Amino acid sequence: MVTTRLYASDEIEYFAYLRSLYFDGDVSFENEYRYFYDRHIARSEGFHETFLERETAVGRRVNYATMGSAVLWLPFYAVADLFTRVTGRAEADGFSAPYISAVAYGSAFYGFLAVLLSIRAARLLLGHETRGSSLLAGLAVWIGTPLLFYMYVAPGFAHACSAFAVALFINVWLHVRTRWTAAGAFALGLSVALMAMVREQDAFLSLGPALDFAWTNLRDRFSPAVVARAAAAGVAAFVIGYSPQLFAYNALNGYPGPAEHVSRKMAWHSPHALQVLGSPNHGFLVWTPLALIAIAGLFALRDRRMRLFLLFMAATQVYVAGSVGSWTVAGAFGQRRFVCLTPILVIGLAALWDRVRGSVRVGRNRQAATRVGWPRAAFGVAVVLCVWWNVALMALFATRQMDRQRLEPARNAYDVFVTFPLSAPSLAYRYLTDRQSFYASPPSESIR
Repeated sequence: MVTTRLYASDEIEYFAYLRSLYFDGDVSFENEYRYFYDRHIARSEGFHETFLERETAVGRRVNYATMGSAVLWLPFYAVADLFTRVTGRAEADGFSAPYISAVAYGSAFYGFLAVLLSIRAARLLLGHETRGSSLLAGLAVWIGTPLLFYMYVAPGFAHACSAFAVALFINVWLHVRTRWTAAGAFALGLSVALMAMVREQDAFLSLGPALDFAWTNLRDRFSPAVVARAAAAGVAAFVIGYSPQLFAYNALNGYPGPAEHVSRKMAWHSPHALQVLGSPNHGFLVWTPLALIAIAGLFALRDRRMRLFLLFMAATQVYVAGSVGSWTVAGAFGQRRFVCLTPILVIGLAALWDRVRGSVRVGRNRQAATRVGWPRAAFGVAVVLCVWWNVALMALFATRQMDRQRLEPARNAYDVFVTFPLSAPSLAYRYLTDRQSFYASPPSESIR
């Protein structure tokens, strides 16, 4: 089911890091960009001017991406390289089909690990007796959010890897927070470094554990030596883990930081924070209504401190996404910058699911259970509708039967619940038997 191709400029930027480091041992991307442009793979408006004309201060082609995805894709890419050289079935140039497929399968693999780690995080936080709720929540978030799209339809983006890195980070945090040892802080620092190398914005999520550490220290009054050792270990681990990205930035831009264009498009007072959530055309909660249920579910957490920390972590991503000039991410499927919240959404949905199930268990007789059972039925219907909304929008988006620049709720609701069910069987058959036809066909007119 994985789309084994690259076509968007973001995908090519992430891939360029991997191919250039593996084959050329540098961060000079001229040959990678030229390959995709000359073969008419990357011909979006402005691609040539942006990536084949602009230069950094040290005379290299610009790259606005980070190298974390390349690090995670590396094992798959190395296996593809070995396979290609041994079998001779394709050119061992780093660009041929086995290499592209390896990256695509790698993203799908890490996306699936993100789901499993998110389920595990929910069980650690809610208790293993809630494993049923955690499993169902994980499956719902997997299928009911844009994570599914960026695992299978557009795996060349960094978002599936981002979900994995954040899920790993949260699992480490849930283990470390029981004692806050120096070794645990070191492991947490490394996980933050990986998270930041995949997507720099995700580093803001580390503010949650930082608050947890400070709160625990104030409550338990750790000795200054214990606090200093743990803090120093965490900071040192982050610096060590993130240093490859700093060296890459220095070689690419002439200084250990991202391209100036990245910082120039940020408005740090976050003028679009409300729009990025609730805009009818581009809002996260409109594209992904399951997120609204999951975030509301965080209030059902019995651990009040974790409720506060997780809500704060989600708010940091709203802040960052609302600070970016290109907050609409027009042309992308959904508010893709929120895929990093996958484990938090699973935890919230699992907590609410367990709370709803608990309301049914309080009935002392069949009549009472029937009276209090309606919340579970309503909750189940709402989740199913949200999952269907995401899957149907994916199909409409991928087959160009909707406006890719924005969501039009009224029109798309009709397509999702009326038009798409009629065409779903034929689309599924075509998807499984003639996948390439979706890419070869010219863009079609939107359904009216």
